[in-house]
Amino acid sequence: MTDYSLLDLVPVVQGGTVSQALANAADLAAHAEAQGFKRYWMAEHHGMNGIASAATSVVMAHVGHATSTIRIGAGGIMLPNHAPLQIAEQFGTLDALFPGRIDLGLGRAPGSDQRVAQAIRRTLVSDPNAFPQDVMELQSYFADDGQTGIQATPGAGAKPELWILGSSLYGAQLAAALGLPYAFASHFAPDALDNAIAIYRRDFRPSAQLERPHVMAGFNVFAAETDEEGELLASSQQQTFVSLRTGNPIQLPPPRAGYRESLGPQGAAILNHTLSCSAVGSRQTVRNQIAAFVERTGVDELMITSAIYDHEARKRSLTLTAEAMAELNGVKAAA
Repeated sequence: MTDYSLLDLVPVVQGGTVSQALANAADLAAHAEAQGFKRYWMAEHHGMNGIASAATSVVMAHVGHATSTIRIGAGGIMLPNHAPLQIAEQFGTLDALFPGRIDLGLGRAPGSDQRVAQAIRRTLVSDPNAFPQDVMELQSYFADDGQTGIQATPGAGAKPELWILGSSLYGAQLAAALGLPYAFASHFAPDALDNAIAIYRRDFRPSAQLERPHVMAGFNVFAAETDEEGELLASSQQQTFVSLRTGNPIQLPPPRAGYRESLGPQGAAILNHTLSCSAVGSRQTVRNQIAAFVERTGVDELMITSAIYDHEARKRSLTLTAEAMAELNGVKAAA
């Protein structure tokens, strides 16, 4: 059985507002919960006017109050931006508010460009190469083992589920060494996916949190009533991706018919490669494409992401995705 979860960057659409994006996030999380998604994650990004999840722990609390059973988490917190003690306090607070539901995915990228990263860490001496030590310091605060000489309050004794995130082999090696679950960002950086999974599974060391390896992979899904409609919905994310890669990030635009073809062969090839971990089309098409990906990788869990301009179309896409996953897993879909 393959679990399925949702990554929501809390997109601000063109013509929309941050308030609207946050309201949509809560509604989407409640919908995902009803459709059987295991987790709802959001990610820390800064300096981007199309993403409203920069204050990740705050938005998690907002979503937590709109849901009751789905796990809520960060996918992830960019730990070099923060002092581990502060993250222990934030996620200790979330764990106290929503016990047994909090995930904490940890990444070592800044989640922004260097100018924004410098603004975030104005007085914090931070070395991305110190990421493993920061992770272990954070674990120490949650364990309240006295190694730091400081008790995190809230935080001491909290039990958020820790994950290591990555898009290269580094994260796989660290997750294996620490015995933590591993999430790979294949929804936009697929190149090292197969090697990273192999290394993680080969080198995994059981820990108090996890007895055996657990791999999650990011996967784009745009599901609709027809293949053509799915392709149209996907064009909004394609536009934002191209704009970001060309140094001109934009808010999520309306779908645009024929967008991929308008880029020409070279541009389309870039999209085809970078967004290759995707399923686009009708429920049956999406089901087949997901099945092929799971068969190839053997992942334990899919982290579904789908930036769709129209909120109701996005919810419909999640419903169709859940139906496809239920069929693949041989269980009855949620009502």
